[in-house]
Amino acid sequence: MRKRKVISTYFVELMKNESPVIDVIIPAYNEEKSIGAVINDIPDFVRQIVVVNNNSKDSTAAVAMFAGATVINEDRQGYGSACLKGINYINEKGNHPDILVFLDADYSDYPSELDKVIEPILRNSIDMVIGSRALGDKEAGSMMPQQIYGNKIAITLIKWIYGVQFTDLGPFRAIKFNKLLGIGMRDKDYGWTVEMQIKAVKNKLTFCEVPVKYRKRVGTSKITGTLKGTIMAGYKIIFTLFKYA
Repeated sequence: MRKRKVISTYFVELMKNESPVIDVIIPAYNEEKSIGAVINDIPDFVRQIVVVNNNSKDSTAAVAMFAGATVINEDRQGYGSACLKGINYINEKGNHPDILVFLDADYSDYPSELDKVIEPILRNSIDMVIGSRALGDKEAGSMMPQQIYGNKIAITLIKWIYGVQFTDLGPFRAIKFNKLLGIGMRDKDYGWTVEMQIKAVKNKLTFCEVPVKYRKRVGTSKITGTLKGTIMAGYKIIFTLFKYA
């Protein structure tokens, strides 16, 4: 049973006035120990939670279904591949959401902060909102040094190349569904988050960042937890930055 989160009266009024349809996509690879908690913490004003089981070898899919999510499978390994699969599923199903939210499956994000992430869309009709870990409260050890420095390098390059300032490439984000379809996401692995932010800039979408909390993930990261993953992610992010310049 998903938690009925206590939200502000102001946000309740926003929801009543706008009546937005909100869906969530969660890419998941071997996250049986955390996925249930992620789903349970998502506020109940969300219409649909789509967990994309990305070739997991454990019980991720079964745990997610038991927690109440819609589970679809994507056998091609890659964060972007899983996100694209989820988008295509929602698009082909019809009755599109107004807002699509992306969350990680490792319980490092705080799903209960979803109202904070979508509020600028409801209040100011912002097209895309990034949940910034840099602006929020990070638990000690929640981000590896390579993540912190990699983020700093990436956002500095974005500023130099594209002339806009971000503070993070955080995975917790919300975007108007029609705008997401319009920017034509393509990346199938590590470049997903930076591609979205670059394409948002190039397509003149309005965007902002909001501070979000961040904690140590459950289990070991498949990317920053290994040397290979760290190198591959760093290379792909930098490649993507220059690809769309």
